[in-house]
Amino acid sequence: MRASAGSAAVLAVHAARAGELDDLEDWVGRDPAARAARAAEVEQEAAADGDAVSRMRARLIQADAAERSGELRAAAEAMWLINEWAYEHRNRYLIARSHLLLGRTYRNLGDVAALLEHAVAAVEALEDSVPARRRLPYVVKYADALTETGSIDAARERYRQAEELARHSTDIRDQIMVLNNHAYAEYLAGEPDRAWAVIQRMCTTAVAHGHRLDPNDLDTVASVQIALGQHAEAEQTILAAIGGYPDGPQEADSLPEFLLTLAITRRLQGDLVAAQDTLDECRDQCEAHGHGEILVRVMQEQAELHGATGDFERAFAEHKRFHAAEREVLSTAREAQARNRQALFEVNEARQEAERFREQARRDPLTGLRNRRYVDEQLPGLIERASRTGAPLWAALLDLDHFKQVNDRCTHEAGDRVLIEVARLLIEMEPAAGFAARFGGEEFLLVITGMDGSQATEYLERVRAAVAEYPWGPVTGELPVTVSIGADAITPGVAQAELLARADAQLYAAKRAGRNRVCVDAGALGRIQGTEPVRS
Repeated sequence: MRASAGSAAVLAVHAARAGELDDLEDWVGRDPAARAARAAEVEQEAAADGDAVSRMRARLIQADAAERSGELRAAAEAMWLINEWAYEHRNRYLIARSHLLLGRTYRNLGDVAALLEHAVAAVEALEDSVPARRRLPYVVKYADALTETGSIDAARERYRQAEELARHSTDIRDQIMVLNNHAYAEYLAGEPDRAWAVIQRMCTTAVAHGHRLDPNDLDTVASVQIALGQHAEAEQTILAAIGGYPDGPQEADSLPEFLLTLAITRRLQGDLVAAQDTLDECRDQCEAHGHGEILVRVMQEQAELHGATGDFERAFAEHKRFHAAEREVLSTAREAQARNRQALFEVNEARQEAERFREQARRDPLTGLRNRRYVDEQLPGLIERASRTGAPLWAALLDLDHFKQVNDRCTHEAGDRVLIEVARLLIEMEPAAGFAARFGGEEFLLVITGMDGSQATEYLERVRAAVAEYPWGPVTGELPVTVSIGADAITPGVAQAELLARADAQLYAAKRAGRNRVCVDAGALGRIQGTEPVRS
């Protein structure tokens, strides 16, 4: 009873932690520094009680926050490492989320093609069991990526799917988010009438649920109203956005963007004095907070405003300033993009080198087989999955008979050649759903999944015969080379150490019985008979 209660307590802790990580992922953009700090604490808590998935989720939240803060190189490196861990451990949620964030990182570097590639990978990785609300951001970002790559028709279908998912959410902000992004996509595609139709649905949805559009939603509405020539309506809309700014998402560039939109609406209505006052306020905001890209657009609007007042000389001078500043911003952006791309190239290069090193560290240098380190990393997970699904899994230990005689009566070089040839035979006969490893010295391990007792025994007999019948004469002369094999299958709750110990006991039974034979635990044969092969 104590064990059961303890297990329930651990599950409760993990579930609560997963819920908190869901919230951190959803709202990291609201306060990246604070969310990252809490994620770091969660990472330590998860590490303390062996919750590896939560530990990696917490790391990814920190990488997300770092990317939002401009730390692209560190963020990208962390994202790739988590992406690799997720693939290695077959954690589809982390595969999907790491691709989602990698797409955004590459998008911020101007690589829209990579954005789409990662968006597709993210959506494909999601399991069908992922709740609609957790799936929603992936479909929306996929639609956004299609929009940015010029595939507005395909994007519309994804926005439609996202709307369906959002209807399953209890948070009305999810529906509003989808409709806002869709409206902005239509606006970017040069379809203001379509955009307005989506905005009307967004407003109707908001009213029906008593929801107040946030300032960023209102900015989209105002942009579309301007495109449709509804200048007075756009002014009222953007004034509402400015009024709601203190209570809305505190994004650094939102207020100057709103002020610039307001100045445009006032100029288009002929209220040139008010337009100039608003533009001056916008300029002050940009200069105070370093919004260089918006400041360039302020210069462009200033030229338009001078032209509207009939001061064409000043309009021409301001237009020249605008073009010079635009070229400077573009040049600076290209330099930054080049630096960031170089940083990502170095990250990718280091990642590939680390992967090569990692692969080498998990292979036996003499035979090329997997080594004990690989076994210790992979076998526990295979045992856990097989135990959960009920699939058979066997561990078979192989030991070369009288191998010391090969080294003593031949040479150590001959002994190495024997090990290499046995490894080659094991690789050629390696089961489709399993692996072979050199366990140390003249001992090897075969991990077999998806075979019942008779299939596993027949397979091991073929392995034994392949070694015994190999033409060893050129290597060992008249000295035969044979192998003894002992195998056992998992039972409920078995750990790696116990499974290998039981296989080792069968190996010694084979040795005692005269060597060059296979011994399989009789109990395992009785438990696992007639099982259909499990496809991996």
